[in-house]
Amino acid sequence: MSTLPAAGQPLAIKRLLPPGAPASAQEIVEGFGLHHHSSPGFDALAPGALTRPRLLLNMVSTIDGRATIGGRSGPIGGPADRQLFHALRTVVDAVMVGAGTARAERYGRIVREEAARELRRARGLREEPLACIVSGRLALDADIPLLADPQAQVAILTASQASLSASEQPDGARIEAQVEYIRASSEGRLDLPSALSELRERFGIGTVLCEGGPHLNTQLLAAGLVDELFLSLSPKLAGGDASGETLRILAGMDLEPPGELELLGALEHDSHLFLRYGVRGERDGVRGARAGSTASPPLSEPPAAPPR
Repeated sequence: MSTLPAAGQPLAIKRLLPPGAPASAQEIVEGFGLHHHSSPGFDALAPGALTRPRLLLNMVSTIDGRATIGGRSGPIGGPADRQLFHALRTVVDAVMVGAGTARAERYGRIVREEAARELRRARGLREEPLACIVSGRLALDADIPLLADPQAQVAILTASQASLSASEQPDGARIEAQVEYIRASSEGRLDLPSALSELRERFGIGTVLCEGGPHLNTQLLAAGLVDELFLSLSPKLAGGDASGETLRILAGMDLEPPGELELLGALEHDSHLFLRYGVRGERDGVRGARAGSTASPPLSEPPAAPPR
C-alpha cells in the first residue's frame, strides 16, 4: 500500500485497541474502511441509501480539555497527530468546517499534495474531498484562500438566501472557487439535518469529516448527526479560566442528555493518545438541547480551534 508522509517520514504509531503491530497513519486509516462507505465522485445514490452522510468529528485537546493554546491548536498536537489529521482527509468524500474557523485560519485547498490525490484516486474517490463551509448568515470573505482558488470546489451550507459576490474586493481578492449553495432553513435558522441530506442527495457525499469549530460540533451533536469522534489527547496541562473564553472541543449550549460514546480504538505515539469513539444512538433519532427541533441555533461563528 502507498504511504504518504504528512509531516516528515511516516511515523510508527502503536495500536493499543484493537492490539496490533505499529503502523503508519495511512495504514491505520486504511484499516478503518471509511472509504468503502462513501460514494465515489458525485454518482447517484442507490435506492434505499441512508438519508444523510456518515459524519465524523476530528479534534485535538490537552488532557485538561483545552482545544487551543495561545489561540492555536498547533502547540497541542504532535507529528503523529498531524499525520493522522491529513490521512483522514484521504478517505472521506467531504471535509466540513465552520465559517469562523475558515475565516480565522484562512482555510486553503483540502488536499494539496499530488501523492495524496493519487492515493484517493486509487481508492475510488474523487481526487479531493468536497470542501463544505457552514455559515448560517453567509459571513465569508473573498480573501479566504479556499474561496480564492479557482480549482477549489466548495459547498456552502447556509440559511441565507444571499450569495457571495464575485466582484473584486478593495484588497484585490475575489471569489474564484466553484461555489455551490445548500440553502436549508427552519424558522430563520440553518437546518443542519436537511442540509446534510441535500449534501448527500445532490453531491453523492457518503462520508463527511468535520474539523470544527466547537460551536458547530455542539450543534451537530445536539441534532443527532454525529456518528464518530476522533479525539487526539495531548500529554499537556494548559490550565485556563472558567469564564467560557477558553475553547474546548464543544462550546455553546449544553447537550441534554449528555452524549454517550463507545470506545472503538486507541493508538499511542510519544505519550499522545488517539481515541476513536462511536456516538451511541445518533442514527436513530434527534437528541439534544432542543428536543424535537431540527434547526440549529444561530451560528455565532467565533474563531475556532485551527487545523493542525
